[in-house]
Amino acid sequence: MNLFNIIDEIEEIDPEIHERLSPRRAAIKNITSFGSKVAMAAMPFALGTLFKKAYGQTSSTVLDVLNYALTLEYLEAEFYNQGTAKNVIPAAQRNYIAPITRDENAHVAFLKAVIGQLGGTAVAKPNIDLSGGGNASGNGPYKTALTDFPTFLLLAQVFEDTGVRAYKGQAGNLLGNQVVLTAALDIHAVEARHASAIRQLRYDLGLSTTIRPYIQSTASLGNDTGFAPVNGNYAGEENVTQGGVNLVSALNTSVRIATGSFDEPLEKQAVLDLLVGSFIY
Repeated sequence: MNLFNIIDEIEEIDPEIHERLSPRRAAIKNITSFGSKVAMAAMPFALGTLFKKAYGQTSSTVLDVLNYALTLEYLEAEFYNQGTAKNVIPAAQRNYIAPITRDENAHVAFLKAVIGQLGGTAVAKPNIDLSGGGNASGNGPYKTALTDFPTFLLLAQVFEDTGVRAYKGQAGNLLGNQVVLTAALDIHAVEARHASAIRQLRYDLGLSTTIRPYIQSTASLGNDTGFAPVNGNYAGEENVTQGGVNLVSALNTSVRIATGSFDEPLEKQAVLDLLVGSFIY
């Protein structure tokens, strides 16, 4: 086994590998100079430790992603907590919403704990305006969200759909820390279940006759909530090309079916542009 050939090959993928390994590279070189079976037996262990140190450390990017996720979870948890406190949720739907409320609060507690364990500082809970006005007046476009259940569910759907796309948009930034990536994907999956549940509930209550448990889009309508002001939260969902294949032409299907078959990520800045200044201030 020629370790340095392996490292040189990895350099083609990760140009910064030598900076990550120096001065550890010299230590490994010393091991190889032993010229013994003992040294060769120790090599896999040394190599494992080497790359764990090179790639397993918590970076500022990972902490930034976690604090970004925590900010979004603060918003969602506050939304469901206030909805419960204000009794906007009818008795018949309380058992349906309660597990979602519990999950969002658990996500907040979990993310704060992980950030602390990784040596970071969790961001404080921001000022939140659930009316969407971006200030303490509570007079924004969703001002009835805590008194009118259909409006509450509409906003819940927007939050959940946006949350799913937000987690997906940050997955690539967590590839260097598999433990954190796995945890983030676990939360992402739960958020997707929440989104499906809220969508199904809106359909069951007759609040939308076309909505499905998954996002569908068309070239002319940016979302399927039936509420045009939130089109920005669904920007990109009209994409019908995956892996270079146009699904509409390749499968001879509709735009709605093609867009419903895949979900699109939403990048951090896009999410912040949608939420900060409206719901977070």
